[in-house]
Amino acid sequence: MEAMGLNDQTSAGRHEWWRHAVTYQIYPRSFADGNGDGVGDLPGITSRLPYLRDLGVDAIWLSPFYRSPQKDHGYDVADYCDVDPLFGSLADADVLLEQAHEVGLKVIVDLVPNHTSDQHPWFRAALAAGPGSPERARYIFRDSADGPPNNWRSVFGGPAWTQVEAGPGEVGQWYLHLFDASQPDLDWRNPEVGDMFVDVLRFWLDRGVDGFRVDVAHGLFKEEGLPDTVTSARKESMVEAPDVEGPMWDQPEVHDVYRRWHEVLAKYDGDRMLVAEAWTPTPESMARYIREDEMSQAFNFAWLLAPWSASAFAEVVTSTLDAVGLVDGTPTWVLSNHDVVRHPTRYGGGEVGLARARAATLAMLALPGSAYLYQGEELGLEQVEVEPEFRQDPSWFRTGEPGRDGCRVPIPWSGETPPYGFGPGTGQPWIPQPATWGPLTVAAEEADPASTISFYRAALATRRTFATSAGDRVELLDRGADVLAFRRGPITVVLNCGSDPVPLPDGEVLMASGPIDYNLPANTAVWVR
Repeated sequence: MEAMGLNDQTSAGRHEWWRHAVTYQIYPRSFADGNGDGVGDLPGITSRLPYLRDLGVDAIWLSPFYRSPQKDHGYDVADYCDVDPLFGSLADADVLLEQAHEVGLKVIVDLVPNHTSDQHPWFRAALAAGPGSPERARYIFRDSADGPPNNWRSVFGGPAWTQVEAGPGEVGQWYLHLFDASQPDLDWRNPEVGDMFVDVLRFWLDRGVDGFRVDVAHGLFKEEGLPDTVTSARKESMVEAPDVEGPMWDQPEVHDVYRRWHEVLAKYDGDRMLVAEAWTPTPESMARYIREDEMSQAFNFAWLLAPWSASAFAEVVTSTLDAVGLVDGTPTWVLSNHDVVRHPTRYGGGEVGLARARAATLAMLALPGSAYLYQGEELGLEQVEVEPEFRQDPSWFRTGEPGRDGCRVPIPWSGETPPYGFGPGTGQPWIPQPATWGPLTVAAEEADPASTISFYRAALATRRTFATSAGDRVELLDRGADVLAFRRGPITVVLNCGSDPVPLPDGEVLMASGPIDYNLPANTAVWVR
């Protein structure tokens, strides 16, 4: 079949560290607890940096650790240039950066530019100043005497507008929040907003961060006039079934923001980077975010959203490489993050779900570009059914649906019972861990050469032998309707999504996601050279 891929100069002439990196996402409150309060923190992360180095990743991405009321676990930022005491201090952040660099890890931090916390000094000033003030012009306030100014819905459920209190005889204005009411949207048509975020970028770049993951990168600008949107009866969240074509998403003006940010990062050494969380309707619209003068990368959610299907995976590979090739960009691949059901559960759960998860991971890691891993997937963790009294996701309180807590349960490090070495404390952490996780701790899996963590370490080590040398061209191979097969340079990858074994390709087996013999079993993938 016809080969597809990127311009040859991508691999031959440019060597920025992020183009073929494997980045490990850390959800700070659920990774490692340094002080025993049941919540993960920056010192806890620092203590586990050798583990991440030995796992074989190239970079870490930290979800927000800024000063915040924690209504949305840090995605409601009250101060972008300080660390919330829950997670430590600025000095702790500096130590983490220094020690990560010492062990060879790049550090990407989360940036949340679509909205602030309602406790941010700007929003508090806006409420105090009143209608028509310069302070309110930093946010999207509107007058309306008949209910919300339009029919927009919050991603977390319910109306996207909240009315503020007013004096006697007055009608309170409404402010827009595409997420929780505690997260008012900024008005990016106000130049003060853009100037503030350039200052934030420089603050963290000066401290040594290597890049930024940009939250809701497609949402900063809203269509002029804020017209009504066509609504549906769907209850899925944006991350599961994104309604990305409404007047609040993917407006053309967002690209001017990222061109400006690109210029800021270009003044720093070390190939500093930007990666967009941009839920866009097509691979082509995703690729617009990674034009040469904008972002470095954008998350490719098509791979994450694809069902367990060889044809679906093949379509994602083809459309992604075609799209990023148009802008000479570099693709990304991801299977789980802090917003979605963990992929072993999505693929059926139990032994079958884990086998499929490992196979999909192996196929993903062989593709050109960079891969993003989510903490705990190297242990094969599944989604947890969190009891209602322990749920903390704001979407749970707004909709009554379980929300995202099940993928955010603190990961287990050692021992037979909770908190599994999560920290020096002895009680359950902020979300309780299952009593069945004893065999899934890091310590238990490190002692088992057939464990998921042993698989990840071997796969990442083997990937390093060809990630930057195999080229960026991919040739899809026809091995049957239930088989995804492709060749990249000297590497042939076969993923069996069917129910019957299929023949192995000729050559040396470099890696397999599970036991193999002369054939490739169902729900298994292999790398052959």
